[in-house]
Amino acid sequence: MLDISGFDLQNLPADFYANPFPYYAQLQDRSPVRRMPDGSILLTRYRDVEFVYKNPKLFSSDKRDEFGEKFGPTPLFEHHTTSLVFNDPPLHTRVRRLINGALTPRAVAQIQPDLENWVDRLLDAMAVTESADLIEDFAAAIPVEVIGNLLGVPRHERAPLRDWSLSILGALEPRLTSDAARRGNEAVREFAAYLDVLIGQRRAHSAGAHSDLISLLLHGEFAGQPLSGAELVHNCIFLLNAGHETTTNLIGNGLVALAEHPDQRARLTAEPDLIKTAIEEFLRYESPNQLGNRTTTAPVDLGGISLPAGTRITVCIGAANRDPRQFAEPDRLDVGRSPNRHLAFASGIHQCAGMGVARLEAAIAIGRFLSRFPRYSLAASPTRGGRARFRGFLRAPCNL
Repeated sequence: MLDISGFDLQNLPADFYANPFPYYAQLQDRSPVRRMPDGSILLTRYRDVEFVYKNPKLFSSDKRDEFGEKFGPTPLFEHHTTSLVFNDPPLHTRVRRLINGALTPRAVAQIQPDLENWVDRLLDAMAVTESADLIEDFAAAIPVEVIGNLLGVPRHERAPLRDWSLSILGALEPRLTSDAARRGNEAVREFAAYLDVLIGQRRAHSAGAHSDLISLLLHGEFAGQPLSGAELVHNCIFLLNAGHETTTNLIGNGLVALAEHPDQRARLTAEPDLIKTAIEEFLRYESPNQLGNRTTTAPVDLGGISLPAGTRITVCIGAANRDPRQFAEPDRLDVGRSPNRHLAFASGIHQCAGMGVARLEAAIAIGRFLSRFPRYSLAASPTRGGRARFRGFLRAPCNL
């Protein structure tokens, strides 16, 4: 049995990053409402995490106080306190309505032909080699193409997008290092400067007002109020980060999981119509986003423990999605699992606005990869990203 007596999100053991799930299981059984050394609370049971998501008035997403302490008056602070995810209504409502208006089911469906062509081009390039990398050569290349097209970023200007995303999101780890803060702030500055130019071009050519997501957000209004300049810039950065990192992880985690579970790979290859349920299982089994944060706005009781207003809470999505009280045999990968009410995309008003795009990307990428390379295998142990909040791989060499 693991020793969790000193478990601390800001001082995690080395083996946690490779496999956090034994720790999550022990926390669920012995300390599901766990106080961290800094006074915050970690929730690992499904019912508690879902309760937080379903009660946004009681559990605030506003991070101005917390990020003020963490980041100080920096570009990272401005970005994370201006973008959609770390805000409450009415700002959250205004931004989300505009984004939802641009990501309708019809708009998502229109992505499919170009996405299929791009995936096939990547597969063609991989086919001429005996080995490739599931992340660098495939999973990471797909979301950058999709979000680049949605934002109208010229293809020859997309090279920095992945590094910017990794640096900005890396600063959200429970423990912020000085190097991560430096890289994150540099990435926000560089990305914002680039977007200023891109947005300026959209303003100057208003005839294309509805041709891409930047233009839709630039010219859109909710209740008669458009986004401010800073809101537009930082929510475009947010869309790149949200659309890139988690979808890369979803595709990469799914392909690695199938390589490690050849019975499930064979089943999905034989029954390709299972791809939609398989994607939901990858989201549950290896949730790309493992942690979220809230702050109580009033006294509340969770798991028999009374928490005062102002208590900072970390919801552990990765643990909730392996909770045996919600999922039978939670540590077993089952591409046909149904029902599967996972929380990988959160729930309630903060449910992921781009989940339709992510699901489409993953289904096309993994489905077409399996059709092309049904007997692929890992050539070496994959390299994890070394992060607790976002769970994915940096590299995963494979034989085709």
